[in-house]
Amino acid sequence: MTVRVSVDRMQGFAAALLAAAGVPGDAAVTCARVLVAADLDDNGSHGVLRLPTYLAAIAREQIDPRARPEIVPTGPATALVDGRQALGPVVALVAMEEAIRLACAAGAGVVAVRRSNHFGVAGYYAERAAAAGYVGVALTNTPPALAPPGGAAPYLGTNPMAFAFPTDDEPLVIDLSLSVVARGKILQARQEGQAIPLGWALDRTGQPTTDPAAALAGALLPLGGPKGFALALAVEVLTGVLAGAAWGPHVTQILDDTDAPADVGHLFIAIDPDRFGERGVFRRRLEVLLAELRDVPPAEGSAAIRLPGARRAAARRRALAEGITLPAATVAALDTWAARLGLADRLGAPSAPSSLEGHLG
Repeated sequence: MTVRVSVDRMQGFAAALLAAAGVPGDAAVTCARVLVAADLDDNGSHGVLRLPTYLAAIAREQIDPRARPEIVPTGPATALVDGRQALGPVVALVAMEEAIRLACAAGAGVVAVRRSNHFGVAGYYAERAAAAGYVGVALTNTPPALAPPGGAAPYLGTNPMAFAFPTDDEPLVIDLSLSVVARGKILQARQEGQAIPLGWALDRTGQPTTDPAAALAGALLPLGGPKGFALALAVEVLTGVLAGAAWGPHVTQILDDTDAPADVGHLFIAIDPDRFGERGVFRRRLEVLLAELRDVPPAEGSAAIRLPGARRAAARRRALAEGITLPAATVAALDTWAARLGLADRLGAPSAPSSLEGHLG
């Protein structure tokens, strides 16, 4: 069973929940926007499904709802951000905006982040740079999920990586985790009581499983086998080691009942493409590349060439027009938190506009 909710309604409700949990209004709105953006793109495993987890981590003081990230300049094109254990989307947006500011001045900006938390969809931040005219890169480490080749226990995270490139239309966004499937997809399957396909994960004994609970207790399989694990290791070095954050099993899982800081690390890069040629040349060349790709003859049985982001863009247009679709279990979990936090509003019923909705933009 699913529930359809308008985008404005969902953003207002999510922001109100966060504000009731002690998050300042502007930070609550930022976090709500990031989570709802994932649902807009039909990436529900990283959308408001995650909000009860964030609220629980705030309640047990693993996440500091009022913390403000600190930007420490380290050079003309580099900076370090101390997230101070604030909400991950709040930290990440501050860091990417700083990378964009540095790129405007120096041609490129590189910002490493320590002491952060789960930040949602990596592509959101890369796309933010592309919307401003820059090439954007967003990397993060995550709690351990991938076992090294030949190993029996997880060590590295799924370690998502995202790239976004400005065009004259929708940015080209490439966003992927380095497991066969994102951990959030398995969390979503567990919540909805569904089996997962073989080939996604192993149980704690190293055997293939279709049980999402067994998968979460075991290890996910890396995308492309050892090559995917190698890429995950590279992301771990850039986000954990370089940034001075935790790495591997030292990254704490916010799904666990603990107040130990997660200490997630990120890396954000913004590049001004016009520093490498005449103004606008990059976009024109990229448009030619994409047009040539679309003109590749389709394989037998295939309707057309589909480039990265095409499904996401179609889902976003549909959701903006029709609302986002949420599992009933997610709505129930959010309404439970609304009651716990003393809010009269319930997502599963009509309500008056939230006092925060005027800030949603």
